[in-house]
Formats: sequence, structure tokens, C-alpha cells
Amino acid sequence: MSLADLVATYLAWLEAELRVLLTPQPALIQPAVGGHYAIMQYHMGWLSTDLEPVQAPSGKRVRPLLCLLACAAVGGDPATAVPAAAGLELLHNFSLIHDDIEDASLTRRHRPTAWALFGMPRACNAGDGMFSLAHAAFQRLPAQGVRPDIALNALRLFDETCVRLTEGQYLDMSFEGRLDVSVEDYFGMIAGKTGALLAASPEIGAVIGGAAPEVSDAYRRFGAALGRAFQLRDDILGIWGDEAVTGKSAASDILSKKKSLPVLYGLACQAVGAELRRLYAGPEFAAADVARVLALLDAAGAHTYAQEQVHHATIEARQALDRLAPESTAAPHAALAELLDVLAERNE
Repeated sequence: MSLADLVATYLAWLEAELRVLLTPQPALIQPAVGGHYAIMQYHMGWLSTDLEPVQAPSGKRVRPLLCLLACAAVGGDPATAVPAAAGLELLHNFSLIHDDIEDASLTRRHRPTAWALFGMPRACNAGDGMFSLAHAAFQRLPAQGVRPDIALNALRLFDETCVRLTEGQYLDMSFEGRLDVSVEDYFGMIAGKTGALLAASPEIGAVIGGAAPEVSDAYRRFGAALGRAFQLRDDILGIWGDEAVTGKSAASDILSKKKSLPVLYGLACQAVGAELRRLYAGPEFAAADVARVLALLDAAGAHTYAQEQVHHATIEARQALDRLAPESTAAPHAALAELLDVLAERNE
């Protein structure tokens, strides 16, 4: 089966599981708490701004796909890993809801963010609900035939990932007010903020599939390198991406003085660093400041540098995956390799 065939199959399973998890249970209490779940469903792209059923952009579902593909690649039945895949996707979306609040982002996926539409308190509470339901998803693994000890191990990995995720987000926010952030600091931050969940997704899938510890750990290393490439590509799109494609203002990363890799590279550049530091140390940016920052980053060669780092991370991920090839089921292994290339070259 091709990547497209596997994705179509897995996403159908995933969508069904997510809808079960994001429907209030029992149904009798729905009138009282239906609005709480509606905010989550809106964020997932299932409801319009008027809370009517709709099929809006819903994200790439990268993390659950990595989980299910890794489970299949180690010879497991990916259907048994669907609850974990759903939990990983809910954790990711919880982080997006809170990230939008923390960054004061008004749009995501071409639509108003949950907090912009429903208010900060309710959106924050919906994110918390999604976080809780992500954990509840893992409790559904034994009903799919997963041994309790394996399910508990998968949940342990998931909980460790939750902590790493919040640590990375803390560092990301703390970098906004600092000018002494190094490239090394940055890579440490994204290892938590983005890399932790992308590393855990194939690792958890491999664990559920019955892989030996050294094999599941190898899948974690593959996911970590993929996560680095993914975040670096995000950094590029956050400054030079096409807003019509990404659904998010390209200026937002600069306006918020986000210390992404291209900015850190520019700040350290001898030719333009002094002026960039002056701009980043000053008051909030205006439109003219954004244009000047872009010009300075271009002069520093920041775009080329960041793209080179994407390339290096992609090679590292591919090498990790290649080492797993002799022990892997062919079709899902090939699909993981293809998915890596798609993610590293994406424009949204």
C-alpha cells in the first residue's frame, strides 16, 4: 500500500475515534456542557463559527500517522494503536489552543482561533478538557487488545512527553524578552516544544506494536530528528511563508519578536546583528520595522542557513529510519520515509 492508501485508511479510523472522544458522555448531560465540547469541535475543524457542521481545515494529523505507521512497521496491528494515536492528536491540539492564547494569535488554519471567537477563559478551559481527554484516550487501549503492561508503558511515555512539551513552551515564551538566546538554547527549546511529541509518536506506536526497547528507542530518535526538521521548516514559513497557503500571518513571528532560528542567526551575524538587536530591544514593531527586519535577515543569509539545517535534520531522520529497514514491514516503512520528505518540503 502507498502512503496515500495508508493515510486514507488510518485517518478514517482516527477521525472516528476522535469524534467519540470529543462527544460528551453520557449523552444526557449534553445540553449542559455541549458548548464546552463545541469549542473543541470548532478547533478541530468540525464546526463553523456559527457552530454548524462543516469540513474546515483540520491540520495534517502528523503525530497520529507516525504512531500508526510505526506500529505497523514493527509488525503490529495499527488498529490497536488508534486510541493512542487519538490521544497524541488531542495533546497536540490542546497545545495549539493554549499556544494561540499565549501568542495572542487571531487566526489559525484560515479561521479565527478558539480564544478569539469564544473568549480566553472558555478557550483555555476547552484546551484543558482536550488535555484530559487525551489521557482518557490511552485508557481505551486494553479494549483494543493491548496488554495492560504495554498500555501502561505507552501512557508513561505520553505523560513524560506532556512535561517536555510544557517545558519547551516555557522556554519559547521566555526567549521573547531576551537577546542572549543562543542557537544551542534554541535547539534545546524545540526538542521539547515540537520534538518531544514528534519523537514520542512513533516510539509509542512501536511500543504498542510489540517492538523491543532498542527498536522503539530507534523510532524515537527518528521522530526527534523529524521533529527538528519540522520545526525548522515552520520557522522558515513563519517568516517567509505565503499567508494564503499557511493560514497564518507571516508577520506574526516577527511582530511577537519570536526567537526562531533565522532570527537568532541574524542576531549573531556580525554584519547585521547590532541593528537587529537594537530593533528587538526596542518597543513593539510597526509595519516598517517588520520590513526592516526582513531585509536584515535576508542580508545575513538567514533563510539559506535555516534551510540547510532542515536538510541536515532530514538526513539524520532518514539515516535513523534506514537503520530500521531490515526489521521493518516494507509498506509502512516506505510510507514513513515518504512522509518525512513531504513534511520537510511542505509549504504550509
